[in-house]
Amino acid sequence: MLENCGEKKYWSALIAIIGIFLIVLTIGKIVDIKNKIQPTGNTITFSGTGEIFAKPDLVTTSFSVLTQAQTVAEALSGNTQKMNAVIDFMKSQGVAEKDLKTTNFNIFPRHEYQRAEPQIYPWPPGKSVLVGYEVDQSLEVKIRDLSKIGQILQGGADEGANQVGNLSFTIDKADELKSQARKQAIDQAKAKAKELTSQLGVRLGKITNFSESGGFPIIFGISKALPEAAGGGVSQIETGENKIEVTVSITYEIH
Repeated sequence: MLENCGEKKYWSALIAIIGIFLIVLTIGKIVDIKNKIQPTGNTITFSGTGEIFAKPDLVTTSFSVLTQAQTVAEALSGNTQKMNAVIDFMKSQGVAEKDLKTTNFNIFPRHEYQRAEPQIYPWPPGKSVLVGYEVDQSLEVKIRDLSKIGQILQGGADEGANQVGNLSFTIDKADELKSQARKQAIDQAKAKAKELTSQLGVRLGKITNFSESGGFPIIFGISKALPEAAGGGVSQIETGENKIEVTVSITYEIH
């Protein structure tokens, strides 16, 4: 009889322990789930803009040579002679080989429409006739000595380039300036956050989102930069300034 009572107490205690363990485990799971699905709370977003102005230190332009002749060989020979002269001139002005790049080379047949004589209706009044070939080659040039822009443009045209243009004024190490503009923007956004949260009577929590836009140079103050058709001179080249602008948005939790 005593043995049966002891055995019953043992099993009752074991069942009670197991029950308590299951209850604790269930409560832990519920708390864990609540922590996972609990919303992060209210948020507030602040934005800031940073601007850096700097004079360009790199100019990119293009020189094209277009040559027409009756045969492919003649067109190629004439075009090669002129383009080589342009390239040699660029090197004589201190332009490095790494800053010379062929960007376009094409050979096209040239056709002319010739009318038939006499014109007999309803036969076609004429036909397209092959009259020669055209070679078109373009060279991209990066000019790092901005004091030579005018003479390089004029010299390239004098050596045989019959199309000169597409001037682009850039900053060689723009990433460094973009980093400075970004810091300005972040500092401005943080200053706004400090001021407004103090006025609103709230505390900032962790950052929940960050976004950035801009960073592309905006060019100001460029005059035309093509050789003049007459007079043997070059239009005045004004490099102006580039503006690098970065806008950021920072989102905080608030308490």
